[in-house]
Amino acid sequence: MKQVQHKKRILVAPLNWGLGHATRCIPIINALIAHHFEPIIASDGAALLLLKKEFPKLKALELPSYDISYSKKANSFKLKMIIDSPRIINTIHREKKFVDAMITSHKISGIISDNRFGVRHKEVPSIFLTHQLRVLSGNTTWLSSKLHQNIILKFNECWVPDYMGTSNLSGELGHVKGFESSIKYIGPLSRFEKKDMPMTYDLLVILSGPEPQRTLLEEHLIKELKSCKGKVCFIKGIVETEQQRTEFNNIAFYNFMTSTQLETAINESKLILSRSGYTSIMDYAKLEKKAFLIPTPGQFEQEYLARKFKSENIAPYCEQKKFRIEMLDEVKAYSGFKYSNSQTNYNNLFGPF
Repeated sequence: MKQVQHKKRILVAPLNWGLGHATRCIPIINALIAHHFEPIIASDGAALLLLKKEFPKLKALELPSYDISYSKKANSFKLKMIIDSPRIINTIHREKKFVDAMITSHKISGIISDNRFGVRHKEVPSIFLTHQLRVLSGNTTWLSSKLHQNIILKFNECWVPDYMGTSNLSGELGHVKGFESSIKYIGPLSRFEKKDMPMTYDLLVILSGPEPQRTLLEEHLIKELKSCKGKVCFIKGIVETEQQRTEFNNIAFYNFMTSTQLETAINESKLILSRSGYTSIMDYAKLEKKAFLIPTPGQFEQEYLARKFKSENIAPYCEQKKFRIEMLDEVKAYSGFKYSNSQTNYNNLFGPF
């Protein structure tokens, strides 16, 4: 009798900090399935809920939560992270115990951790996915970067979702000289494809990120959009059990969209207004869109990316509290995002498994 060969199981565990870590894992999960692996999803909160909606047939497990949130004041973010660090360290220890149990009970053959520090195991190939080899934190950047690099070194490989050369998306975040690690630049990750479609919306607003800053931006934008004359689609970035759609004058509001719906909405929109999170940037590059960026207050990474793309004449930005609807006209003077087609060789990438 012919023996049935079981697919190798790969644990895919994105951080629940906004939705970007989860959404950029979607193309990796699809590639694992296409290459005859069996992905198992592990996360918490909105990230886990989103992936369960995207992959209802896959096994999904809940990890301990880092419970990351922002303070209302931007300049208090770093202090809050320091205060929260004992709880985060405790969560990392709990993650390790979870993985120890998973390796045996679910026969895991490999791990892909998107910025979850404790999701690794010495007995199976463990991959760390990040675009931040350098972690910006103001005058403590040297320390935060060193701590992050020390964590990366505990993994077998580090995958950076960006181009290797100087024409790249992550800039100094993902390109560091002198850091000795098994780094692979795998090209930008996006779950979307560029399609030629008629323009339905003049403006697409996409919100994401931890509270309370997500809500503060939502409230500010709704006030500003009252004077917007074009057709607007407003996605709040709140993942719930059921999708909700409401309309007010020329604005269609959604609590969230599935990947297929969001791909269509971005392709059908003349202009995007959103945070400058790295996953969003990869999506806009893939779909070659024009965007206006509003970095999350106090998040050095998003502020750096917004400045980078403004200096490269790709996209304008402004501080959250200073945004006014008429600023969207500035986009006309910028080139918008472009994409250099690079096919990821998943056969080689999944080689460690």
